Amino acid sequence: MAYHKSAKTRIRRNARRADISRARRTRMRGALRRVDEAIASGDKAAAQEALRAAQPEIARGAGQNLLHRNTASRKISRLASSIKAMEA
Repeated sequence: MAYHKSAKTRIRRNARRADISRARRTRMRGALRRVDEAIASGDKAAAQEALRAAQPEIARGAGQNLLHRNTASRKISRLASSIKAMEA
């Protein structure tokens, strides 16, 4: 158990930040899952709409250091190319 007041404050702050980061990560992963499900269903229009909704979530995750910006860019690129490869 922490003894110093500043250490106790950091413990509380770290727990709060962890909850916020967990919520952001969950929201981003949910957006990615919705795109993957739309691609798997074969509905190109739904997949495009899901990707349009997921792009800001992924970019926001990269901006908040949930994942590296190159990783975010790669995920968006691969999803877009897989949607493009779908038959209309």
